[in-house]
Amino acid sequence: MSARTPAAAPARTPLAGAGYALGAFGLWGAFPLYFKAVASVPATEVLGHRVVWSVAWVAVLLTVLRQWPAVRAVARDWRTLGMLAVSALLISCNWLIFIWAVAHDHVLQASLGYFITPLVSVLLGRIVLSESLSRQQWAAVGVAGAGVLWMLVGVGSVPWISLGLAATFGSYGLARKVIAVGSVPGLFIETALLAPLALGYLVVLGVEGTGRFGSGDVGFDLLLAAAGLVTAAPLILFAQAARRLRLASVGLFQYLTPTCQMLLAVLLFGEPFTSGQVITFACIWVALALYSTSAWRRRGGRRPAPVRDA
Repeated sequence: MSARTPAAAPARTPLAGAGYALGAFGLWGAFPLYFKAVASVPATEVLGHRVVWSVAWVAVLLTVLRQWPAVRAVARDWRTLGMLAVSALLISCNWLIFIWAVAHDHVLQASLGYFITPLVSVLLGRIVLSESLSRQQWAAVGVAGAGVLWMLVGVGSVPWISLGLAATFGSYGLARKVIAVGSVPGLFIETALLAPLALGYLVVLGVEGTGRFGSGDVGFDLLLAAAGLVTAAPLILFAQAARRLRLASVGLFQYLTPTCQMLLAVLLFGEPFTSGQVITFACIWVALALYSTSAWRRRGGRRPAPVRDA
């Protein structure tokens, strides 16, 4: 959200917009490839680099989008800064869980978490914001719950990674819903608030000689620094897609991210996809179909807004 009103909105160009949307959600879906490449580094250290380098890359994005006035406006509002500090904690926890999951061969569970996230968001909206749910949406939440219960009873394991990712990102979405700040300025402020802690942690690792950055491998140093670009690049594409497409059209791409992650987990990383997991995923997909069709009807034929991976 910019404090400056653009003189004219860009013409809607569906083909170009679809390309940008595919690029954005495709990059988010390809995140496991990057975090696999840095899996030899502890998740906390990778998180530190993602925060620090995101500040630099998102600052470039703010300059390109001319959204610095929005950042300055928020910097003068202590209440909004406090709320963004909470959302920063939530998104950092989400990032940490995801980084750890990829490094420890749990990409399939991570993808399940992002499939569940829209339904968690619906439930949080009902509990926290007293938003009404239709019978079909309640059914969607119930079917998703049955899928998770099957993991617990039928498979004999609790999908902690999936639940953790869904809970943190769903809560993050709720927090950002009530904070009147655009996505890019908000992300910059969130990472800027986290940056002193992250930078301090990385400096301590460097002094102790246990950090990977600056250990002599320039190529790997650049790979770690790319964590900020990995975060900012899909945001750039998403912003372009949102300007060229109707929001309903962007919503068509919302499940591309977890689908790509699921395919990477099974086809590239060789993670087992058991019959018990098939049942759980099937429950989630049925739940998402119920939720999406219900939302379509309640909004008069407009698909729900997309859910993004941070």
